[in-house]
Amino acid sequence: MTEGRSCPLAYRYSAESLCQEPRPVSEDVLYIIGGLYGNPWALDEIEQMALTEETQGHRVKLVFNGDFNWFNASDSLFRSINNRVLDHTVSLGNVDYELANPSAGAGCGCAYPDFVDQGVVERSNRIMERLQAFASEHPDIQRRLSLLPRYRCLIFGGLKVLVVHGDPESLAGWGLAHEAFTAGNDSKLSEWFLASGADVIACTHTCLPVLWSGLVGEQSRVVVNNGSAGMGNLQSDPRGLITRIGLSSPVIEPVAGIQRQGLHVSLMPVSFPLEAWLPEFDRLWPAGSPAAVSYRNRILSGTSLSADDVIFPSLI
Repeated sequence: MTEGRSCPLAYRYSAESLCQEPRPVSEDVLYIIGGLYGNPWALDEIEQMALTEETQGHRVKLVFNGDFNWFNASDSLFRSINNRVLDHTVSLGNVDYELANPSAGAGCGCAYPDFVDQGVVERSNRIMERLQAFASEHPDIQRRLSLLPRYRCLIFGGLKVLVVHGDPESLAGWGLAHEAFTAGNDSKLSEWFLASGADVIACTHTCLPVLWSGLVGEQSRVVVNNGSAGMGNLQSDPRGLITRIGLSSPVIEPVAGIQRQGLHVSLMPVSFPLEAWLPEFDRLWPAGSPAAVSYRNRILSGTSLSADDVIFPSLI
């Protein structure tokens, strides 16, 4: 299979294994941050959002579920992003995995499905090659990345919150992608929830946001995919998104949110200053570079989705 479409065996796991040792959380709010993509201004804003919560008496735990690296193609930014993120609770994305443990034939490790254009795949492989060159100059960061888990299961508000990068079968799985929900993935959802015992599954990787809730085994379950924290997710909207799971409602207006079993699950906008980030992106990835071709328009203008397109009705 073509590099960038394959899924290394090391990415695989079983849904049954994911919540066998859940870790209790003492904080009042989880911020689950996927797809930061090396954007330092988005990280600044997320930290400020957490401080704002804390002024309201909400203790916030930052949980990064992968791909915090991608556009940070300079020694200083690579080091800064990783040092800042690794101060928190972190699990790997395919990007971070391939920076620490390059897999032969994996390319970017994205495991892109057939509906993704081959040009996107090839450009992602070239982005990864460039970023791996920077990572090789920072063996201490590579070692810290290599020690990270591929997923986490947290006990929050008495419920199991499963934090993955891709889906409950693979680090780079697309089973919780927006496209998968559009096509109808109800049998897989049921299988994964029953096997894992999770009440909430929080993911990222597939770049488009999803908020779904439904009954599985007579219990209410939730899937939330934040799309990307570091670039736009909605039409004509350059803001990133993160997942907020709290015992109380958010202090700013979410893009989408639901309340289930005492938890507020929300997709929160990350209003980083585009006027600061875009010139830095252009410096690192000038016109014609693989990242500029694949991502610059999205960074400027978001995607084709409206906020309503993010919310999926119960499928089960």
